[in-house]
Amino acid sequence: MSSKRFTKDHEWIEVAGDIGTVGISDYAQHALGDVVFVEVPDAGREIAKGGEAAVVESVKAASEVYSPVSGVVTAGNAAIVDQPGLVNEAAEGAAWFFKLKLANPVELDDLMDQAAYDAYLKTLE
Repeated sequence: MSSKRFTKDHEWIEVAGDIGTVGISDYAQHALGDVVFVEVPDAGREIAKGGEAAVVESVKAASEVYSPVSGVVTAGNAAIVDQPGLVNEAAEGAAWFFKLKLANPVELDDLMDQAAYDAYLKTLE
């Protein structure tokens, strides 16, 4: 059972203790196409729930990555800045965008679990 939660904007967050790892869903990377540029937030930055946290650009479009919850960034993923294509290869794994210390863990309750997200995706087809 994955502890991943998803937003309607196709971000995911996986929480361990009070640290959340955030990325974009496989659906999002597939919709974007070949990712060519990624910008991640610097450690120490405060981000509000729903706030712009990162940027991902593909050959098709540029898109904001929003934070699913409020918190303070503890790390940005330098690997995907150096190799943006990793987002296409491992969007829900090694190609996470940033980690943050949760300011208000109850915000997680507003997000979808995997089953709810899968059902949501079916409404987009």
